[in-house]
Parts: sequence; C-alpha cells; structure tokens
Amino acid sequence: MKKTNYQVGHFAETLALWYLRLKGYRFVAKNFVVKRGTGAGEIDLIMTKGKTVVFIEVKKRHTYGAAAEAITIENQMRVVKSSAVFLQRNPRFSKYEMRYDAVLFSAHHFLPRHIQNAWRVL
Repeated sequence: MKKTNYQVGHFAETLALWYLRLKGYRFVAKNFVVKRGTGAGEIDLIMTKGKTVVFIEVKKRHTYGAAAEAITIENQMRVVKSSAVFLQRNPRFSKYEMRYDAVLFSAHHFLPRHIQNAWRVL
C-alpha cells in the first residue's frame, strides 16, 4: 500500500523530532498552525536547546538538494510569521534566542541532514 505525501511528511517529522532529541533538543510543539488568512503557516517542530527556541522546517525529497530547494522564500516567511504568533502566545520564551533550522531527508541516505540557521530574519 502506497503512503500519501501527508503520511510520509508526518513520519519524517516524527523521525526529525527523535533525531533532534538525541542531539539534546527538548520538544515544545509539533505542527503549530496559525489561523488561515493571516499569511502565516505551519511550523513543523518547535524545540529548545539551552536558551534558544528553534523553529524547524522538515522536508523529505529524493535528494537533500531537492529537500533544501523545497524550503522557498514564501515558506520561510510563513514560518517566520507563525513563529511571531507562537512567541506572543508563549511569553515564557521571550528571553530566549531564536533560530530557524531545517531537517532534510533524502531517499538515498539513512540519516537526516540538520542545518542550523537555515535562514535568518533581517
């Protein structure tokens, strides 16, 4: 039975969560969604490492390069807008540093590729 893109994406997010936990990250939220019509979108994972809150985009494609290319400028901006809403709703993170990471999965590799500071907000 063939899996849907949603099922594959959900599985990749779960693998990314456990991979990052093994690297010392602490889980905060998964699939954080802001109401439609706001220009915001979904954040796949939100985790902390020390005093940094990390907003993580997870992509699985045939190659790491294709996965990285799937994180478009529009996608990045939706995550940035959603992260602002998340921080407004969760003031306990107001003193934390912020970072945007990506976890990429390739059909040809066993381990994901974790890219810290995959993009920055100017």
